[in-house]
Amino acid sequence: MFDSFFLTKKMKAEKKVIGRWDYMDFLDFNIKNVPVKTDTGAYTSSLRCSYIEEVSSDDERILRYTILESDHPIPEEKRTFETKNYSTRKVKNSTGKIKVRYSILTKVLLFDEIKEVEFTLAKRKGLKFPVLLGRKFLGKEFLVDPSRTRLSYKQKKK
Repeated sequence: MFDSFFLTKKMKAEKKVIGRWDYMDFLDFNIKNVPVKTDTGAYTSSLRCSYIEEVSSDDERILRYTILESDHPIPEEKRTFETKNYSTRKVKNSTGKIKVRYSILTKVLLFDEIKEVEFTLAKRKGLKFPVLLGRKFLGKEFLVDPSRTRLSYKQKKK
């Protein structure tokens, strides 16, 4: 009985290993293999946008945003989206300043599993990775091994 208690606890505690960066498919956007960086210093996950605007249409507020940057191979019109389902979040940046960002939920594919993930939208121009995966997402089911990369992508290719 003692051993089965710890075995059950161990099984519940097992998490997938993710490397310091990988590729993720954004199902709602129909965009595959977007580079993502794990960021255990960030609480929320972040998606780079080149354009973010809140607009009114028929007395409703709509968030219009263009994901990724103009140098991305997908045309801008296929990277621009609108949603009525969004919120705002206070986010502390790496310098400690608090900013208000828009936040969306979207479906992604990682390690052959579909997840709904909250992303804050940020103008992070010029950074190598357009997506950061924060602790709110990672902590639930992943352990980060910084010596490894592309573990989900390699699994998908098999």
